[in-house]
Amino acid sequence: MDRYEARTTLVRNAEYFIKWSIISSVIGAVVGLVGTVFAKAVIFVTSFWMAHNWTIYLMPVSGVLIIWLYRTFHEEKNRGTNMVIDSISSNNDISFATGPLIFISTVLTHVVGGSSGREGAALQLGGSLGNVFGKVLKLDERDRKITIMCGMSACFAALFGTPLAAGVFSMEVVNIGIMYYAALIPCLFASFTGAFVARHFGVLPEAFPVTEVPPFTYQTALFIIVLGILCACVSTLFCVAMHTSEHIYHEKFKNPYIRILVASVIFIALTLIVGNRDYNGGGFPLIERCMEGDVRYEAFLMKILFTAVALGAGFRGGEIVPTLCIGATFGCAVGTIAGFSPTLCTACGMVALFVGVTNCPITSLLIAFELFGYEAMPYYAIIIAVSFTLSGYYGLYSSQKFAYSKIRTEFINRKAH
Repeated sequence: MDRYEARTTLVRNAEYFIKWSIISSVIGAVVGLVGTVFAKAVIFVTSFWMAHNWTIYLMPVSGVLIIWLYRTFHEEKNRGTNMVIDSISSNNDISFATGPLIFISTVLTHVVGGSSGREGAALQLGGSLGNVFGKVLKLDERDRKITIMCGMSACFAALFGTPLAAGVFSMEVVNIGIMYYAALIPCLFASFTGAFVARHFGVLPEAFPVTEVPPFTYQTALFIIVLGILCACVSTLFCVAMHTSEHIYHEKFKNPYIRILVASVIFIALTLIVGNRDYNGGGFPLIERCMEGDVRYEAFLMKILFTAVALGAGFRGGEIVPTLCIGATFGCAVGTIAGFSPTLCTACGMVALFVGVTNCPITSLLIAFELFGYEAMPYYAIIIAVSFTLSGYYGLYSSQKFAYSKIRTEFINRKAH
């Protein structure tokens, strides 16, 4: 490389840095504010339903309102997070209505205790806002994909308080095996800005510190490998349950209003049969109990069932927190049965399920560090690797692509199932 080429490269890199430092910081601030309002709304309605058990009987009303909203704005075929992923991997556009609709419909789902999370909704909300920024700034198609990823990172970080994982997740989730490194600075700047704004306005980050870690030996490593194998099976079960429930609902009930009314009746009946509301909502209270070693052995199966019943029919929200809850309950149960640190097994189960359904190992490791600390790093690394490999090509997001094989160094370019 001669001096002219070197100078040209340096100038282009400097222009890129300045351009995206400004754009990503603005996106992070704006999306962080919107994410803060969204987080506070979900926190408020969650506290409301936990204090008023009767809200579950309003589930049919909430469901009908959600369907009506999406039909009114002609978004019946809105594919949610899959649509956002498609907008990055292809030329598909994100409709302007996606952001407001997922905001309102997620709140409507949470106010009645529907089993859904908020971080998956954050990907849609942030991606939609990022897309708007790209259009307002009249960026070309490639740069607009980066603004979409910036929005996803900023909103995820604002709600969950894990900016490092949020910054990497939007780059990693689209094509497994390929990272969009051109978005590294934009996504990280946006995610840290979004997290800072949310924390400034009182949205505290999630944290479950694991301080008492057993010594890492051959025996404990073997146990974690076995737990990883089991978690891979559970993550596959969850993905199959989610996709199957959606297929059954659409096959048996063509009318979306009937579909969501049927789901509401089933969900209410399940709650009454169980006799408590442990499996309603996202599941953070259940995760906190698991960190203390308190769990029912069948809890992970019940959470899978409740989540599939609600989200498969058209209730809105995210799958991430239910995924973490399933992993927590399963990990804690295995740890309790085996007599091996239920708290550590809870943390390991959470990240193992996360990687099993999202197929994002780097993000999963970063989430482990930001949620639980670094003390148990060897355990997290091993269980993530095992669960990622053995969960195959299943995933919650059908638009997600596997560029490369999980078990061979070859290009496969296939979608998740």
